[in-house]
Amino acid sequence: MADDAATQAPPLVSVLIPAFNHERFVQRCLDSVLEDAYPTKELIIIDDGSTDATGERIADWVATHCMELPIEYVRRQNRGIAATLNELVARASGEFLRPGASDDYLLPGGLDAQVRYLLAHPCKGAVIGDSVVVDRDGNKLHDSGMCGLHGANKELYRSDDGIRRAIISQWAIGGPVALIRKSALDTVDRWSEGLRIEDWDLFLRLAARDALGFIDVGVCAYRLHDSNLSKTRHAATRMVNLDESRHVALRRAGLFGEPYRTLLRAQSHYIGAKISFLQRRLCPLLLHLAAYLWLVVVSKARPTTTHPDGGAP
Repeated sequence: MADDAATQAPPLVSVLIPAFNHERFVQRCLDSVLEDAYPTKELIIIDDGSTDATGERIADWVATHCMELPIEYVRRQNRGIAATLNELVARASGEFLRPGASDDYLLPGGLDAQVRYLLAHPCKGAVIGDSVVVDRDGNKLHDSGMCGLHGANKELYRSDDGIRRAIISQWAIGGPVALIRKSALDTVDRWSEGLRIEDWDLFLRLAARDALGFIDVGVCAYRLHDSNLSKTRHAATRMVNLDESRHVALRRAGLFGEPYRTLLRAQSHYIGAKISFLQRRLCPLLLHLAAYLWLVVVSKARPTTTHPDGGAP
């Protein structure tokens, strides 16, 4: 008699693509879903009110490939990235969710590697991988988004304690690199609508429950191009994003036990120092830096405590 585990169909993965004004890149994104050999998947796409030819490019691609895998495609007015991701999740049937981005693309084998991790670690609600970084023409810029773009120490991501510290103090997730157990979103809620940088907020909530794992595998190509680079270079946009991040840090600190709660408070001051630097305000800059350094020292003296909800840290 054949072994049940060997004959059981792989779990369904819902690949979720929020698309907006990426007419040049979206076909490569969609092609990559077909190119990945993982056998049990569906593709759900929402065009979030694109004003270029993105919608037409997607419609042509869907018409060509609709017999090759289950596809659902929706076009509607713009509602923003978090609302679009939440709608994609609501439409998904898969046990596992793979959020993407219409200017990036999946790397072959990434889905299988992440599914295998979550099957082997049933206590984890999500797993993140690494990315390669490419330019607008697909030329490789970095072998590792985590290291090449953010200077991350991947060793931190090999333990729950390290993941919490890394997510809090050095956000180094380059591109859409997560596979999420759909049931995990029932525990920590979904993406917080109204946020511009919605992924840090979600991953903080997952890390607070030790629900986040890591595999050192490149699972997507993260594309740097004029639109996303301009967001990081524009000072006013950077200040808005930083201010939002500071409020997220303060709001989510209560989810953590010590010393992570104090580290998040420290991080809020570090972000405040960045804002003050961009504003060229010396006194607030020095005050934020002093508070940051003090809280980092205090965190090292804090005994490890349980989560406020009673779970293990």
